[in-house]
Amino acid sequence: MPFTAFIQLVTGNPVMAFTAVMTLGVIFVNGWTDAPNAIATCVSTRSLEARKAIGMAAVLNFLGLLVMTAVNASVSQTIYNMVDFGDDAHKATVALCAAMVAIVLWAVIAWKFGIPTSESHALIAGLTGAAIAINHGFSGVNGHEWVKVLYGLALSAILGFGLGWLSGKGVFTLAGHLNRLRHAAFFRGGQIAAAAGSAFMHGAQDGQKFLGVFLLGITLAGGDAGTENFTIPLWLMALCSITMAVGTSVGGYKIIKSVGMDMVKLEAHEGFAADLAATLCLLLATFGGVPVSTTHTKTTAIMGVGAVKSMRSVNWRVVGEMALAWVMTFPGCGLIGWGMALLFLKLF
Repeated sequence: MPFTAFIQLVTGNPVMAFTAVMTLGVIFVNGWTDAPNAIATCVSTRSLEARKAIGMAAVLNFLGLLVMTAVNASVSQTIYNMVDFGDDAHKATVALCAAMVAIVLWAVIAWKFGIPTSESHALIAGLTGAAIAINHGFSGVNGHEWVKVLYGLALSAILGFGLGWLSGKGVFTLAGHLNRLRHAAFFRGGQIAAAAGSAFMHGAQDGQKFLGVFLLGITLAGGDAGTENFTIPLWLMALCSITMAVGTSVGGYKIIKSVGMDMVKLEAHEGFAADLAATLCLLLATFGGVPVSTTHTKTTAIMGVGAVKSMRSVNWRVVGEMALAWVMTFPGCGLIGWGMALLFLKLF
């Protein structure tokens, strides 16, 4: 669909306009609460000031989305086909909008407390809850695609921590033979490069997820509930990336503090190790078509690096708060999505 055709559809179809606004709202919240994870350690180690880091993240989110979608769009395909809202396009659109409202509510509550929840899992939970509501059961949930979410949950936690530990061990061994003050510029440069890689892969992972939802909304609002395949236009990639970047610039600082400062105190070489590990984990998951949580990947990588120094160097109270938020995301956001869908279907 050309951009001009999309504008005509939005201006001439109130349902499409509302769907687009709600989906962009979720992407904005993702930038607000999730995208800052990619640059949190870079800012906390003072390798790069927050304003410049956010600008870097905005550019690389777009590039990651553009490049990786061209190479492999399987993450978008997974999200697009994960749930079935039925054959009634109007009801399906209403349920999708209800899911978007649920995701925004959940994310704002978490942001209020400075807890970096996973917008990826909130997205999946909200969509699933709405699909259960509209189908009055689990018939609308595609188990084959949904199981990839469970793989991603394990991958983002186990592989993130493991790669963080290995990366940290390697960097600590290297740093032990160097004068850190003399080589401070080297480690800062490495930290910035690794954070850029994390931002690039965040765009590839989370950007693709929200592209899938946006295309699903366009399809449903256009009256077609049966399309299974899609082509992603360049203008939509740009629109999603810009919206995510604006969200990051508005509300990212609280999450940067929680992830980059409160959980583990890191120096530049340690931040480099964490960012390198997170980037590698996200790269593997994206090529595998597995929708992992960038939040989980980054935070567990930081834990892995911290554990190399000492388990006591990790603030386990903050980790516990994050873990509780992660555990509660699926049932919590899923129930909100289910309830919102039932309410919206009665009202509209």
